[in-house]
Parts: sequence; C-alpha cells; structure tokens
Amino acid sequence: MTFIYLLIEFLDELVFGVGETAWPLIRTDLHLNYTQIGLLLSVPGIIAAFIEPFLGILGDVWKRRLLTVGGGIFFTFSLVLTAVSGSFLPLLISFIIFFPASGAFVSLSQASLMDSDPERHEQNMARWTSAGSLGNVLGPLLLGAFVYLGLGWRGTYALLASFSTFCLLAALRHLPPDGVSASHFPSFDSVFDGFRSAFSALKRGEVWRWLLLLEFSDLMMDVLLSFLALYFVDVVLATPQQAGIAVTIWLALGMLTDFLFIPFIDRQPDSMKFMRTTALLEVFAFSIFLLVPGFIPKLVAIVFVNICNTGWYPILKGRLYSTLPGQSASIMAIESVTAPLAKLFPFFIGLLADQFGLGIAIWLLLLGPLAIVIGIPRKT
Repeated sequence: MTFIYLLIEFLDELVFGVGETAWPLIRTDLHLNYTQIGLLLSVPGIIAAFIEPFLGILGDVWKRRLLTVGGGIFFTFSLVLTAVSGSFLPLLISFIIFFPASGAFVSLSQASLMDSDPERHEQNMARWTSAGSLGNVLGPLLLGAFVYLGLGWRGTYALLASFSTFCLLAALRHLPPDGVSASHFPSFDSVFDGFRSAFSALKRGEVWRWLLLLEFSDLMMDVLLSFLALYFVDVVLATPQQAGIAVTIWLALGMLTDFLFIPFIDRQPDSMKFMRTTALLEVFAFSIFLLVPGFIPKLVAIVFVNICNTGWYPILKGRLYSTLPGQSASIMAIESVTAPLAKLFPFFIGLLADQFGLGIAIWLLLLGPLAIVIGIPRKT
C-alpha cells in the first residue's frame, strides 16, 4: 500500500514537472499572455479550495478509498482534456478539473500514508517528497524526449493519461477496502461535526503557524518553478532548450537533496533551527540569482537556491499533521482557509509581469523565506 501511495505522488509530480517545463511551448501554441498564465496557475487552485474541504472531511468520516479512486478517474480525464485543448478556455477547464481531482487522488493518499505511522510524520513526508522529486525530474526529460520525437507537449500529456490509468487500476486492486461503518453515506450531522472538529483547530496558534508557513514556503518551490522556464527565456534571453536545462537541473538537484534528506532528518536534533538557517541563506541566494547577469552564473545561483529550500515541505507539513492527530484527511479542509490567498500569488506575479516585466515581478517570491525567518519558533 505504501508503494501505491508513493506511486500516486510520483505521478502527480511527473505531471507537474512536465507542465512547468512545457509553459513556453503551451504559451506559443495557444497564444497565451502572462495574465492568462497567471489565471491558469491561480483560478483552478482557488476553486479547488472550496471543494477540497468536503473531500477531506468525507475522507475522515466516510469512504476514503472510494474518494481516492474517484479522484483518480477525474485526474486521468483532466489529462486527456489538457492534451486536446486548443485554446485558453478548454485548458482552464482541464486545470479546474485537475486540481480537486488531485486533492482526492493524491492528498487523500498522503493522509493514508500519514495514518500508517503517526509517530514518524516528518520521516514519511520526506519519503513522500522524494517520490515526488523523482517524478519532477523525469517530467522535463519525458517532455524533451517527446518534443525530440515530434510528439510535442500534447503527446506527453496523452502518455501521462495512460500512466494515470495504470496507477488508477493499481489503486483499485491494492488499496484497503473502506470499513463497514462507512457503508452508508454520512448524515448531515456527521459531516457538520467533522467540519466543526476540523475548524476548531484554527483556534490554535500553532496550526495557523504551520498553515501560513507552508503556503509562504511554496513561493520558493512550486511557484518559482512555475515561472522558472519563462524567466530564463524572457529575462535571461535563453533559448527554450536552455530553459529546459535550467528546470532539469533544478529538479534533478531537488531529487538528490530530497533523497539525502531522508536519513538526515532522523539525525537532526533541531529541525526548527535548520529551517531558520536555511531560510536566511535562501534570502541571499535568491537575491544573488536575480541580480547576477548571464545564463551560466544564474544557473550556478539557482543551484544554491534549490539547496537552501531542502526539507522545508516535509518538516512543515509533518508538523501540521502532528498538531492534528486523528484528523489526517481533514487537513485538506483546514488548508482551504489559506489556499485561496496563496493561490493568488501566481496571478499577482503574472499581472505585475505584464505591467513591469517578469524580472521585477519575481522579486515578490522573497516573501517566502522571509516569512519562515520571522515565523519559525525560537523554542521547540
């Protein structure tokens, strides 16, 4: 079962790795501007933030396996729709389907993995992150191979849909059945009690701390990766092939450091001190990346940017799970409180890029490490 959960995360990040590298190709093919790209990166996540709370609560009080498999079906369908999209609107619809489907298929799998060993949340999150990093690395390589063969980004998404079908069939065969108590659809009262129990956690400051830090830390991870290829093409004036090299180096290094972090976290006496130190280093590393001229110097600088954010996600997400024992799936509902605001970041960056240029707008990402430096507790 653990392998199936990690395989689903691998698939999700494989899709992400392909998508982030394919933006220059998709933009040219569909004639998109920065604002439209910002909308594609923001609107689906905002809509999903209103759907995923119900999926999370139902995952705790009803049939988690059924929800996971159902999410896999829509996950696969969205990939097919992406492959055949011919303009901005169909692509937006496919993304709107993909985000909540990923919540059911991937996030509920993560919750089930966390439930398998409640005493090792940070360690299992490190393994989860490593599986995702492997998918992230293979994504650009897969896209590059398909472009070389003349199949383009559409052919790549068609292959992803096929692999998603395989993962879905594996989940159908191997995921444990739902309990007898989940045989009937939950009553309104049980769902309401689930929401009340989940959101009562928001009265606790430590829950807010990890929620907000998770969202801000993503600025230096997924949000930066979303704009990285475009930054190298439009600001550094690199070729699409060079931009693909930059993204591949980012993802390959992330995979290596994520795997090395698995044994490291077991020997780390103070993960909070580690977070503060690396976040402070990240401020300087990212500033140097933006200021230094030339493709090769920026390539070197982005290596240090990547190294500095190692371990952020597994530590922060593991701490959030640890503050809410017995409510692993309900974390999807709790995260929906901060997700809409966080999903606006890509839109704001795209909007600012259209007005002032991407080279200016991307400085907004420094809010990520600065928030960690300020928000991490000094005492554990």
